[in-house]
Formats: sequence, C-alpha cells, structure tokens
Amino acid sequence: MEFVISTRYSIMKHFLPTGDELIIRPPEHNDAAGLLASFQRLTRETDYLLFTRSESMELDIASEEDYIQSYTDNPNQLLLVAIVRDQIIGSINVNHTGLHKKAHTAEIGIAVEKQWNNMGIGRRLITAMLRWTESRAALRLIYLHVFSTNEKAMQLYRNFGFMECGRLPNGIMQKNGNYVDLVTMYLDLKR
Repeated sequence: MEFVISTRYSIMKHFLPTGDELIIRPPEHNDAAGLLASFQRLTRETDYLLFTRSESMELDIASEEDYIQSYTDNPNQLLLVAIVRDQIIGSINVNHTGLHKKAHTAEIGIAVEKQWNNMGIGRRLITAMLRWTESRAALRLIYLHVFSTNEKAMQLYRNFGFMECGRLPNGIMQKNGNYVDLVTMYLDLKR
C-alpha cells in the first residue's frame, strides 16, 4: 500500500485479488462523467440505493460537476472514489449538515459496483474514510442508513464497530413494490 500525502487526503493504492490496482482518491473535476456513469450503472444493478434507475438518468455531467465541487469546497465533507482499470467503480462520502447542534455528526454513504464485490473494496473505502475522520476533532458520530435486506452490507458495517440504533418499519419501497425496514447504524469515533 502506498500513501501520497496531499493537503486534505491520502491517495491509497492497493492490489485486488484479480491483480488489478485499486486507487482510492478524491475526485477531480474531470471525473464527473465517470462518477455519473458509475452511479447510473449502480442503479441498474442494485435496488439498495435510494435513487431509482430513472432518477439517476435525469442527472447530467453539470450536476455531477456541482456535486464534486460541493465536496471540494467543504473541508468538513469527504468524497472519495474507487478506481480500477482507469474506471470509477465505487465511492464513499461523508456529509455534514453544517448545523452547529449537529457539528459532531455526519452521514456516510458507500457503493461499489457489483462486478467488484467481494474484493475488499468496501472495506478499503471505509478504512480510508475513517482515517480522514481522525483529523476531524469535532466529529464524534458517523451514521448511515441501510436496507434491512442488505445483510452483507450490515455485516461489513458491524465489522467496523457500527451498531444498529433504530429502524423505520417499511421505510423503503423497493422497485418490486415490497416494503423493507430502513436501518440506522452509527459509529462513535471517540469511544
């Protein structure tokens, strides 16, 4: 693993079981098309995202550029992309509301394309995100929402110490019309 220190992030490089190199880094302005394409592929292959396929298709490169810029402009937020074979295949983000009373909390989101599942990419994205949180003294709690049917993701989060703290019964309507609980999990960074 190699680290290149920048002003806000480390660029991480790993080798996957396939022999491919995985790069985890902040997105650049010119990554907008690749990040959008990855997100649209994700909405095609999984029902575990809040966006539907048709909603993701309404997004464009300009909106993705604005999305990237919103993270670049805010030192209290993080967006990292996972790149394999010069293609963005996943990402993780940390979102802060900006509200003083919630200054110690942030919400995270993570997604990895199906072709690259079971290769440790999600684990490496979470590790990179947690390293970033170490430099945020005011940040105490991070949390996420996950579909109750996504047991594999919930186990990954548990492996990092996340604990379930609530459920919204039938909080998500999947594309097949079935309802599933929306689970909230959190990690106390100062424990």
